[in-house]
Amino acid sequence: MTEAGPGERIEDQSLGELVAQASSGISKLIRAEISLAKMELKVDARKAVIGGALFFVSLAVFAPVIIFLGLALAYGLMELFDMWAWLAFLTVALTYVAVAVLLGVVGVLVVKRIRGAQRTRRTLGDLPKAWQHESDKPAIAQTD
Repeated sequence: MTEAGPGERIEDQSLGELVAQASSGISKLIRAEISLAKMELKVDARKAVIGGALFFVSLAVFAPVIIFLGLALAYGLMELFDMWAWLAFLTVALTYVAVAVLLGVVGVLVVKRIRGAQRTRRTLGDLPKAWQHESDKPAIAQTD
């Protein structure tokens, strides 16, 4: 499989050599695309694992704290506003629900921002254009 040298013309090569060069180029291109996809997916997977692990560790550390803060807030509401005990604890519980919903919405928005192999999708979309010959293109573009 020899390529055309500096003093050699590509027309002087045999059809078999040209086909071998083309298939070698396509093979290299496909390997490069697969390598790019693997790299991007590894980065995204690593970010997801680290984020998930940090979330669960923080939850385990903060869970007991949130219970004590809720008790303190309920007793504080009873003292400051002379509330009934059940109303103070209900107020704290509803506050927890509102905070949980807010955090859930933010979490969903963060997960939606994961792009996942964006460059690979873009370059794979360009492949059919790269293989299309000038003579394959229609003379008049179709419009809707």
